[in-house]
Amino acid sequence: MLFRFRNFQVYKDARVFRKEIYELTEKFPKKELFNITQQIKRAANSIMLNIAEGSNRLSDLDFGRFLNNSLTSLEEVVACLDIALDEKYITTEKHKEYLAKAENLGKQLIAFCKRLRT
Repeated sequence: MLFRFRNFQVYKDARVFRKEIYELTEKFPKKELFNITQQIKRAANSIMLNIAEGSNRLSDLDFGRFLNNSLTSLEEVVACLDIALDEKYITTEKHKEYLAKAENLGKQLIAFCKRLRT
C-alpha cells in the first residue's frame, strides 16, 4: 500500500505537533526568524518526514532507523523549546504543555520501534 505512513497514529500526531510548533513560533521575535525559529520548524518537519520516508523501506530494521531519526529530531525540538523558555519567548506553562506533547510523541515513537524489533 502506498503512503501507508498516513495510517499510523504516530504520523497523525506528529502532523498535529508540527502544526502546533509552527503556530507557537509565530509569536517568536522576528530577530529569531533565521535562528531558533527555523531550527525548531526544521526539526518538527523532520519528525514527520522520517516517519514517511522510513515507512516504505524494505525491512523493519531500516524503518526503525528512520523512526529513531524522528526521535532525535523530537529531542532537537525539546532543546529548542528549552532555548525559547530561557530567552522568554514562551512561558513556563507553554513550555510544560509542549514538553508533555513531545513526551507523548516520543513514547509513541519508542513503542513503534520496539514493535518493529519483535
